[in-house]
Amino acid sequence: MSYPCSTVVFMLGTPVTSTQPTLDDVAFQAVPLIDTTFCVIDLETTGTGPDARITEIGAVKVRGGEKLGEFQTLVNPGVEISPFITGLTGITNEKVRRAPHLREVFPSLIEFARGCLMVAHNAGFDMGFILRAAEGLDYEWPSPNVLDTVRLARRIVPKSEVGNYRLHTLTDYFSTPVSPTHRALDDARATVDLLHALLERVGNRSVTTVEDLLDYSHMITDKRRRRRVWAKDLPEGPGVYFFVRDSDRGRQHLYVGTSKHIRRRVATYFTSSETRRRMEEMVNLATGVEAVECHTALEAAVVELRLITAHQPPYNRRSKNPSLTWIRTTTEPIPRLSIVRKPPQDSLAYLGPFTSRADSELALMGLWESFAVRRCVDRLAKSKPREPCALAEIASCPAPCTLEALDDYRFIVDNLNTCLAGDIRPVRQVLSATMTSLSQDLRFEQAQEVRDRLHQVEKAMVRKARLNALASCPEIVAARRLDQHWEIHVIRYGLLAGAQVALPGDDPQRIAQSCVATAQSVTPPPIGMPAGSIQEAELIASWMESDGVRLLEIDGTWGWPAHTH
Repeated sequence: MSYPCSTVVFMLGTPVTSTQPTLDDVAFQAVPLIDTTFCVIDLETTGTGPDARITEIGAVKVRGGEKLGEFQTLVNPGVEISPFITGLTGITNEKVRRAPHLREVFPSLIEFARGCLMVAHNAGFDMGFILRAAEGLDYEWPSPNVLDTVRLARRIVPKSEVGNYRLHTLTDYFSTPVSPTHRALDDARATVDLLHALLERVGNRSVTTVEDLLDYSHMITDKRRRRRVWAKDLPEGPGVYFFVRDSDRGRQHLYVGTSKHIRRRVATYFTSSETRRRMEEMVNLATGVEAVECHTALEAAVVELRLITAHQPPYNRRSKNPSLTWIRTTTEPIPRLSIVRKPPQDSLAYLGPFTSRADSELALMGLWESFAVRRCVDRLAKSKPREPCALAEIASCPAPCTLEALDDYRFIVDNLNTCLAGDIRPVRQVLSATMTSLSQDLRFEQAQEVRDRLHQVEKAMVRKARLNALASCPEIVAARRLDQHWEIHVIRYGLLAGAQVALPGDDPQRIAQSCVATAQSVTPPPIGMPAGSIQEAELIASWMESDGVRLLEIDGTWGWPAHTH
């Protein structure tokens, strides 16, 4: 294969055929270091900011101390190189003018690095550019694991001996054959020598595999590493896992999670692949891990949600119950719109739930603009007229407080209740016309504000419809085929009452009948509300709306009003 301009790629010796497994799942494989292929990379760039571009790539592939190949190319950055960078690297605008652009060489770099453990000195810099380039060029970078020789050197070499951990300082300290020159291939070769020097020092520290090396370089504590055995006896299939802390004050659930492969997922908490500080703190506090096997991913998600709601684990970010609100018309003699914290149970003329007060306020403003209902919060009586307020003077309120034209006001409220019951057309018509008028007047910010109000009304209308549809059905039996098996769920009043799987060779209808027979009994909830939590009902609704779901039996109607959206 030929490469344009200054690109140079060559392999040393015969073509390499390795039985080494790929590193996609390296966190779960004990790959010996002697069998690991390292791809050591270095970049030269136009600077360090977010707009900086790559000007040169150098990479060296090694395994077992033997060099397997090298990759080097200048890259046309498409922007001018500053005199400072030219003075530092010797790379001029003239040198890169005829060099290939990054999109031309990046596929070759991907293939060169495939199946390797990436290595870089100050890896956050080099790999940051690489991953940003992969995203911008719409490629998937094939090597997710990275070893940073700066991190590794900090574990091995006391700062008192070197002063700093720059590449030049460390190569001088180890008297490596190659010294860095601020050119990509030279610096990659120097990093290879540094890597080998560092690996020699960890040989007597029980670091013999890729997993050991990554853990060691990320400073995984011995306490955390020893807790790997917690994952050994956990189930391999889908389900929910939870870290617990037992103390004199009883048992506390610290964190609840879900996974398609419980054992594999829990194992990552004790390796370098888990870098979140909160999780490291949580693992250190925990005294054990437990798991609940589930038949399906939906069942696992529901069990996770129920456990989080019941135990409020401090390390789950969604532990706190959401502050839900609704918009409804009041039952006063002269009704108005009100934001409430409890779901209405006497009528379907409401909107919501909303997950934040701000969202409900936006929707309320959209309804006010669409229907001429009063905005004051006073309780008005039909026997005592009042003077109209300032809103009436600017035609923003029909002034029912004067007790004039109350029949007309009742007509407005009836239309509003019809809308809240499931017909969004009046709101969309009014607000869309307002947006068009504002846009024609070049008042785009105000038009966007109106669009936000309409969006909140639309979202709440759909949310209410799907929740009401589930909550009104005494029983739904639904199935979806995944690969060679069928997921079967029994849903009662919006609560997941049963879940099973029909494997190849099983009769799905017979499994469904068994699932119905063993499903949880559910008491009918208040009108419009699911028997379980709103979050659980939304998980179920999302599954019901996914591709391939089939209704086996249904008692009720799974559908929405015609003009909900």
